[in-house]
Amino acid sequence: MPQGLPAVLEEWKCLEEEYQQLQETHRKYLQKLDEISKLQNSCSSSISIQRKRLKDVSRQVKKCTTGPSEEDAKTLDDIKEKIKMRPNAFFEMEAFLPKKNGLYLSLVLGNVNVTLLSKQSKFAYKDEYEKFKLYLTIFLLLFSFFCYFFVSYRFLDAIFNFLLVWYYCTLTIRESILIANGSRIKGWWVSHHYVSAFLSGVMLTWPDGNLYKTFRNQFLAYFLYQSFVQCLQCYYQSGCLYRLRALGERHNMDLTVEGFQSWMWKGLTFLLPFLFFGHFWQLFNSLSLFKMAQLPDCKEWQVLMCGLCFLILFMGNFFTTVAVVRQKLKSRNQKLKNM
Repeated sequence: MPQGLPAVLEEWKCLEEEYQQLQETHRKYLQKLDEISKLQNSCSSSISIQRKRLKDVSRQVKKCTTGPSEEDAKTLDDIKEKIKMRPNAFFEMEAFLPKKNGLYLSLVLGNVNVTLLSKQSKFAYKDEYEKFKLYLTIFLLLFSFFCYFFVSYRFLDAIFNFLLVWYYCTLTIRESILIANGSRIKGWWVSHHYVSAFLSGVMLTWPDGNLYKTFRNQFLAYFLYQSFVQCLQCYYQSGCLYRLRALGERHNMDLTVEGFQSWMWKGLTFLLPFLFFGHFWQLFNSLSLFKMAQLPDCKEWQVLMCGLCFLILFMGNFFTTVAVVRQKLKSRNQKLKNM
């Protein structure tokens, strides 16, 4: 027997044993996957049935009249309270179950399952999203600073606007995946990035000319300010969210989003003046573009379209922020009255 062959045979024997163990582990893995798939279907079906029955019970409770017994009235109130809480419980359950993509994700990704089935993977994706948003905001801030102060070339502006389109489109996809996994971002903050992506696309197609050059520096200065405020927001909001999650007052899949949120009252409110100034700058941009569109030599459709986009951004940001502030002040006054 050649020298060294016994060692090779011994190593091969160990490798064969490990391979047999691997096959057995993989067989168990496939078996568990099949069991998990059946459990997922069972849970989804049960949630759907529970929702239908809950609606029926809710209608019956509304029609129900209590007798003179205080105990009956208390029992009915308990049922009403549990009915209110049950949809949130269903929402939490469905965050860990596969479900159909919404219209936007279906158009972009097709029927790919984007549900992350563990808390660790959800948090990792959310944190990666936050880092992506922060790093790209810093990069775009530096890019716009370079374009504003040092160079004035149309092809660099085109690259900048193309990066903005890519950035906002990527955010919309990532946010949709986060929403599918239980993130509670909703309302205007979902629409904001769609409008911003469209605005950046229109800016990208705006041909070079006197009108473009007139508005260019105003737009870059606005973007510089907005990027600075977003970095400030991200730093402040992440600190607030960390403390509120530690206290159990916020959902772990909540995000730092653009704009003013009610939970940001847990600390300083110094962001409000910065946010309102940015909102009115959007209005100023809109009015400037509308005036520009009335000039006799204005033939570019991009001028009016950009003006409309800035007006939509102003109205959405301003009225949403005012509504949040009003709601928070109202709840604070209610608490003071109850004390």
